[in-house]
Amino acid sequence: MTSPVQDNLGSLILISGGARSGKSHFAHKLALSLGQKRLFVATAQAWDEEMHTRITTHQEERGDSYETLEEPLNLTDALSTRPPYEVLLIDCLTLWISNHLMIDQLTDQEIRESILAHVQAARRKAQYVILVSNEVGFGIVPEYPLARRFRDLNGTLQQALAAQAQRIYLAVLGQILPLHKLRWEEGEHSL
Repeated sequence: MTSPVQDNLGSLILISGGARSGKSHFAHKLALSLGQKRLFVATAQAWDEEMHTRITTHQEERGDSYETLEEPLNLTDALSTRPPYEVLLIDCLTLWISNHLMIDQLTDQEIRESILAHVQAARRKAQYVILVSNEVGFGIVPEYPLARRFRDLNGTLQQALAAQAQRIYLAVLGQILPLHKLRWEEGEHSL
């Protein structure tokens, strides 16, 4: 059973999927439907031309329907001076994890604690927090230790966030699956 939203925390909506699965498009449409006062939090950084092009494409798709905050690490501090929002869309968790691994060089536990705390801070600032992530564990086992560490961190963080989320969606083949409707609870013998 999904735990109720705490009095001072907004509803958490987790959206995950593979590359080009439709997750960001769905997150954008959902955000537009949930409120007028919206903040888009971009965790990406343009380290190369390809990433710069991706960022530009996403900015054009969003248009002026959001205020935008570019924050690769410390969302709590960045939100502290901002007003409350109806919808806060964070895109995306996987780049956020990468930033903590490569820039801050934190331990896995420090990364988990940091991101979970930042998500809680976001939930105190908005009625709805939509968090986009990537499913990176569906493929082969990565060859390099850092890639395996990243994959495992992403998976454990997604599980921790899904446990807190009121709604969970998986984007596959351009289709959106509402996983929160399929939750299996301890002690249940069937779905």
